[in-house]
Amino acid sequence: MKFWLTHSRFAILAGLLSMLLLLSACSSNTAATNQAAVPAPSPVPAAAEQAAETTAAVAFPRTIEAANGSIVIDEQPERVAVVHWGYNDSILLFDLKSVGLALPFTKADSSLTTDTYKPYADKVGELAIVGENTTVNLEALLEYAPDLIIAGNAVNAEITAQLEQIATTVVIDETKTDVWGNWPALVTKFGEILGQETVAADFISGYEAKVADGKAKLADLGGTVAFLQVRSNAVWLGGTKYLNPYYDNGLGLKAPDSPSMTEGAELTLEGLIALDPDYLFLGYFNYEQPSAASATDEWETTEVWKKLKAVQNGHVYSINGSLAMGYGPLGNSYGVGAVLEALGK
Repeated sequence: MKFWLTHSRFAILAGLLSMLLLLSACSSNTAATNQAAVPAPSPVPAAAEQAAETTAAVAFPRTIEAANGSIVIDEQPERVAVVHWGYNDSILLFDLKSVGLALPFTKADSSLTTDTYKPYADKVGELAIVGENTTVNLEALLEYAPDLIIAGNAVNAEITAQLEQIATTVVIDETKTDVWGNWPALVTKFGEILGQETVAADFISGYEAKVADGKAKLADLGGTVAFLQVRSNAVWLGGTKYLNPYYDNGLGLKAPDSPSMTEGAELTLEGLIALDPDYLFLGYFNYEQPSAASATDEWETTEVWKKLKAVQNGHVYSINGSLAMGYGPLGNSYGVGAVLEALGK
């Protein structure tokens, strides 16, 4: 019925236009001039709606160039399984009815219930777990019955053949896309795969604006800043190469002068004393479970710890290390906000 009505309206419009042309031909030159001065009618709502539907329809099928070849996606996927444990941040940005995830940790230890992730996880109608601790559960994946599987050519190399037997599979080249160091490229790729390029572009531009604004606010911050990844039995110095959101390519913070600052390294209390940053961010991996043990618990009881400049000046801050010192869009967005809040900006 809607199709008939739309074409009927076009037929009526066409008839009206023909009559106007006929009257114009019979009228005087003055009348013709007045006729030309009348603004063109606005598009009929039904016609505009039909145009939008046509645009959406031509988005699929689409061909995606992937590590496993040219992959044709016939229809916009509704059940998407992401079996690369490092892609969780990226897939949750998009508007999907159902998502299957392989997690880097167990579901109980994942970030899905944190204040950062929860709004994104909650908007997904169905969220299924198809793997934990970086291992894909093929039985759970089969039961989930995805329309589309998104994988990585390195992380999922051993099971790619099985994945392709379950559903259409897009394998992303992890090196070419730089999934560990350039999440905007990965998010852009996801937008292409899912037919949601605008969602990807909007999040990226919003994040970049947030970072640029933060960098301007921190321009007059004096001193050096260090980030420690604090686990239960070890402490790691966050390297500038991996903490782009905070150093040169992000907020512009100044790192301590040390050869280990580029790549980062496991750190002792003596090593921290040698760095002696003016500002110190402790990225706790037990941030959501503060009663659990941390490697810095013992450090903080020593006189050596109390001699640190950051400690003496009250410039030591606790943040969620699993988010802020990660490499995904949600974690990095949280980290930028946490740093700005801690520094009073």
